[in-house]
Amino acid sequence: MNLLSAQNLSHTFDYQLFCNISLDLQEGDSIAIIGVSGSGKSTLLNILSTLLKPDEGTVSIFGEDVAKMSKKKLSQIKRDELGLVFQSHYLFKGFTCMENLEVAAILSNQEVDGELLKRLKIDETLNQKVTELSGGQQQRVSIARVLTKQPRLLFVDEPTGNLDKSTANEVMDIFFEYISKRNAGMILVTHDEDLAHRCHKVYKLTNKELVRVN
Repeated sequence: MNLLSAQNLSHTFDYQLFCNISLDLQEGDSIAIIGVSGSGKSTLLNILSTLLKPDEGTVSIFGEDVAKMSKKKLSQIKRDELGLVFQSHYLFKGFTCMENLEVAAILSNQEVDGELLKRLKIDETLNQKVTELSGGQQQRVSIARVLTKQPRLLFVDEPTGNLDKSTANEVMDIFFEYISKRNAGMILVTHDEDLAHRCHKVYKLTNKELVRVN
């Protein structure tokens, strides 16, 4: 099943970031997007994840054009089907680790997975305020919160920036296992080319174009 399709996307801020970009994401697939800082990777991810409207082109999710969806349907898809992992964690700072996870569980009518917390090595930090955690721990709480929703589409922006190489690979193992088990899909933005090449497809955003490199 086609989870996401982008056709002829173009976007400009003070200058044109990219133009005429197209890609497709199928069930069980992972796509990595690499490129130098400022090339537009995060902007493209924001467009694909419906946070930003493109100047030109269309994004379709589950076969339906996002621009033609009702606000109610798009809100429901964002809540239940899309999982976004940002460089900034956007955790509730006055809450404990567990309270952050419980919010996601309640909103998505899911349960917090204790085994996932162990694998992310945050099972012993559950009662700590998130402001007491290291950057790497906060990142892993953010990942656990997203996966608790059990989304079909994962949009992941530099998910391992605060993690050492070993932990980064363990976290990516969890993502890849998740999309395989759930028939989900993932679009990953990263500067780490080794990490990128673990994905099924790798694209480079360069000279305003998205070029397939693997």
